[in-house]
Amino acid sequence: MDENDTARRPLALITGVGRTVGIGAGIARQLAASGWDIAFTYWSPYDRRMDWGVERGATDPIGRMLTEHGAAHVAVEADLADPDAPSRIYDETERRLGPVTALVMCHCESVDSGLLDTTIESFDRHFAVNARATWLMIREFGLRFRGAPGTGRIVALTSDHTVGNLPYGASKGALDRITLAAAHELSHLGVTANSVNPGPVDTGWMPDEAKEVLTAATPLGRLGTPQDTAHLVDFLCSPQGQWVNGQLLKSNGGLGQ
Repeated sequence: MDENDTARRPLALITGVGRTVGIGAGIARQLAASGWDIAFTYWSPYDRRMDWGVERGATDPIGRMLTEHGAAHVAVEADLADPDAPSRIYDETERRLGPVTALVMCHCESVDSGLLDTTIESFDRHFAVNARATWLMIREFGLRFRGAPGTGRIVALTSDHTVGNLPYGASKGALDRITLAAAHELSHLGVTANSVNPGPVDTGWMPDEAKEVLTAATPLGRLGTPQDTAHLVDFLCSPQGQWVNGQLLKSNGGLGQ
């Protein structure tokens, strides 16, 4: 692809793309195939704390996958608990690839705990990563967006999990409100903003018992895949998705209906 072709591709900034099997990587792949260039963030210390551990060198195969779809790309390691991280992410992205057209937020802090055993430190970190960083990433997007009205997109992944996962669920509830507020407060830019609940997607974190219970509870009789979520995000980011705005969309196979 020559430089002029590359310049014509819009740029999506996707947070939380640290593992090849993750939802973020699936979304990056789908958007690259649809003609987007991709900037993505990851934070290895978070994966190191989780049961699945760090997928060493994951940015390399993710990058090769994006290149195969003709996408220019850049990976930025960033701790979104740091309030200065969003501006640095945008600075690096703009320096390497140009202005951002779509912001897709897949990052999260998710450590199981309930009402009685959640620590103040854990509660604060969940809100710093899931809520405050979402606000700061959206704010930075709004301050920097220079695209034509109707082209800008914001999508945030959310969850309705609460019981036994209090700080995660509560901070995701805050994420919803922050994202949906952007649909109105950024209306002067012609930017759409939506939250997507992908339902039960097994990316390596789900115990066998949970897989069985959730599969049985889902009318379609299976768990979700990263590609299921990626198809919806791809539509929302497309010109055809422009009229969907300010919504909390469930893409969960009918679970809980």
